[in-house]
Amino acid sequence: MKQYLNLFDFKQKVDYKTEVLSGLTVALALVPEAVAFAFIAGFSPLTGLYAAFVMGLITSIFGGRPGMISGATGAIAVIFVGLIVQLKSINPEITKPEILQYVFATVILAGIMQIAFGFLRLGKFIRLVPHSVMFGFVNGLAIIIFMAQFPSFYQKGGKELLEGTQMFTMVGLVLLTMLIIWGLPNITKMVPSALVAICVVTAIVMIFKLDTLTIAGTLNEGESIKGGFPPFGIPTLDLNLDTLMVILPFAGIVAGVGLIESLLTLNLVDEITQTRGSGNKEAVAQGAANILSGLFAGMGGCAMIGQSLINTSNGARARLSGIVASLMLLVFIMYGSGIIEKLPMASLVGLMFMVAIGTFEWASFKVFNKMPKSDIFVMIVVTLVTVLLHNLALAVLIGVIISALVFAWDNAKRIRARKHIDENGTKHYEIYGPLFFGSVGVFNEKFDIQGDPEEVIIDFKESRIADMSAIEALNKLTELYEKAGKKVHLKHLSPDCIELLQNADKVIDVNVMEDPTYKVAVDKAKL
Repeated sequence: MKQYLNLFDFKQKVDYKTEVLSGLTVALALVPEAVAFAFIAGFSPLTGLYAAFVMGLITSIFGGRPGMISGATGAIAVIFVGLIVQLKSINPEITKPEILQYVFATVILAGIMQIAFGFLRLGKFIRLVPHSVMFGFVNGLAIIIFMAQFPSFYQKGGKELLEGTQMFTMVGLVLLTMLIIWGLPNITKMVPSALVAICVVTAIVMIFKLDTLTIAGTLNEGESIKGGFPPFGIPTLDLNLDTLMVILPFAGIVAGVGLIESLLTLNLVDEITQTRGSGNKEAVAQGAANILSGLFAGMGGCAMIGQSLINTSNGARARLSGIVASLMLLVFIMYGSGIIEKLPMASLVGLMFMVAIGTFEWASFKVFNKMPKSDIFVMIVVTLVTVLLHNLALAVLIGVIISALVFAWDNAKRIRARKHIDENGTKHYEIYGPLFFGSVGVFNEKFDIQGDPEEVIIDFKESRIADMSAIEALNKLTELYEKAGKKVHLKHLSPDCIELLQNADKVIDVNVMEDPTYKVAVDKAKL
């Protein structure tokens, strides 16, 4: 019988068995990822593992999305490569321990920025990410996860493929892992299929003493994942303007990349679980986790889509799974390193292959011919940038910018003007569509200033003034009518348009005419 108890959230039911087993599975998957990401920046394995523990624990307890997993990530690790290059250009004699102090300080500063982002309630801006960008982001990420597993099929050093029995063993174990993960849920869902797959493949390797790559085989000579509790320490740097100017740009990038990846992951998990998390709360939790990561010898990080999908696919929906994953990771570091280092990479590669397959939005192919061409273009660009540059944040920003430009261009073409002259000889221009920087040119072409009668009314009932470019266009239009000796009225302006005109401090003024159903703006010179 399943027992449901409340944990930190009295509105949420928690299935303890599912949460604990899923957390254990995630912890096993976190180990090689954290180690690999630490290697990207040239750090020791423990720097990545400590970051995964701290990030995962803090965000699981205080984050805005139960069930989401955070840890050390490749996107953050790549940023530190740039920081290290700059530090070495400034001081070629700088040592590795000194570089780490700069890294920890950068992570702490990035965390402060993320907390500020959350307190300012800016998480809502993630809603500006179009669905086409999400498709491209997720598909690109799935391809990255898939491609990231191929180094395990090479000899140590990464120059030559495995050969003969080693290659057949590796491929066979990977396929067996994938088969168990795919097929076991059709038989029973009592335990996570990913955990069963890892245990079965590990048992086969140990019983038959198969010659295959293990986690220990991915470590450099003399390195191990064995360690103690993360040591506390405040970064020992000279606190001056020069130091701040070195780490500030990288801290900003770390904060931005971490928030974009975390909030996009939050949206993805929201869709899968049919629930809604809090972006602002997640931003604060990510910031706090990064600060503590920097204080406890970690390289920082953000939400991890792969591990989050493993967790949710196992049925975990509460905070407990993330807490268990983090604590088990610490147990592995302190007491179980010998066992964990013997896990075959084939089992973890097979698991990540299945994550990649599950992450990819196969539905995007079904709607490919039904989507607007601009959305298809955005989706492809975001996917390519994600795959080629391995920079998820940059890919999303490029996608949002392209989508915004396409939106502006499409709306610029939609402005229209219906014209007629009433019984008093006054000409009416009824404007349709938004007036903003993109549509100003088309808007100006609608008017025949020299051929118009003495009085003109421009009706904005079906339009609105959106920005400063629109205000400037109206200002110039009224000036041209004034020079031609003609009177122009601006009719049916919405309250926000009136406020914009008043704040602009132009020659246009806003008045309430006799008719209370609309407001009119007329040229000051004609009042």
